[in-house]
Amino acid sequence: MSSSLQSIPLFSLWLAFGLFLNLLSFRKKLSVFVAMCVRRKHKVQSLAEDEGDVAAAPSLLDLPELSVETILSKLLPQSLGRAASVCKELNERCGSDHLWKRHVQAKWGGVVGDLAFKEWQSSCSSGMHVQFNPFKTDDSLTQDKPLISWPLSCIWSPWAKSPPSYLSEKMISTKNVYREWYTTLETGAYWFPAQVFNRENGHVGFLLSCYDAELCYDRQTDTFKARYPPHGSCSPLLEDGVSWQRLRKPPFSTTAHELFVSTSLEDLRPGDHVEVQWRRNKRFPYGWWYGVVGHLETCDKDSRHCCCHLDDMVWLEFNQYAPGSRWRRTGIYRKTHTEKGDDAEGFYAGIRKLSSEEASAWMRLWPKEPLE
Repeated sequence: MSSSLQSIPLFSLWLAFGLFLNLLSFRKKLSVFVAMCVRRKHKVQSLAEDEGDVAAAPSLLDLPELSVETILSKLLPQSLGRAASVCKELNERCGSDHLWKRHVQAKWGGVVGDLAFKEWQSSCSSGMHVQFNPFKTDDSLTQDKPLISWPLSCIWSPWAKSPPSYLSEKMISTKNVYREWYTTLETGAYWFPAQVFNRENGHVGFLLSCYDAELCYDRQTDTFKARYPPHGSCSPLLEDGVSWQRLRKPPFSTTAHELFVSTSLEDLRPGDHVEVQWRRNKRFPYGWWYGVVGHLETCDKDSRHCCCHLDDMVWLEFNQYAPGSRWRRTGIYRKTHTEKGDDAEGFYAGIRKLSSEEASAWMRLWPKEPLE
């Protein structure tokens, strides 16, 4: 045996020993490789199972059509905006006009009229419309920073902050109209026409009056900013902090400088509640002032014998003023009245007969003490 080993060259022994070591190393690496393959296979199977579970999870859109519409109709505007970012189909459904028209009417119906809506649509078509995101968590985005933002922040995708460039202004202004209208009002991006009771923070000279103004909503304080038409050569007056209770939508299209055509003069009877157009002089805009129809001086005020409604003269009483005040009472003629007055007493113009609901709104503003 020893003689046979001696006959083997030294180089061959060295080569065999190297091969043996390489085989051991290869076996070790092969074991590691096989273990990695097994783990990767298990991981792929696990991911596939998870994806299968997700795919099998129920979706809102799997519900019947009526159920989906019912759920969406119960959502608040903020929730509708968030739901719109889930997928393209929910985006379309959550922007439906029938959903947003209800929200517009619920919040803004008492202060925003059809005239404001039409003017806004006109501004959209002319490319003047600027929108803000009412549900953005960054409160630094206010109307002082006129950044153009797509309504409700997530209408297109969570990462898109503005409409895609391929959308024209006309498309933006005509699609999902009421969603955009709600957003515009909510963010204060648009000054809309309305009327303000007791202007200038209830200044004594304007108690129980209602004046035209342009309004802008401030969602930080839940109040409005009002911009009144100029009086004569004066600059337009601005007022902050106007509450919801002091606002109403214009009941007609007559502007602050137009004479309202009275159609109910023949029907006025003592005790009727009315609004009367009045202005200090002919350079000033009209305001509406609350009053009631009074009796003739010769009437005993007994309803069984009263014939005041048959007389051409109608007496208008402003009982918020103390007896003896020059503003307490004035008379007009049913058949010929348009505008009466002078620079000393002011000018009385159009007259509106009020409904019981409108009269109640005025009575809630009744001053605590008679005015002089």
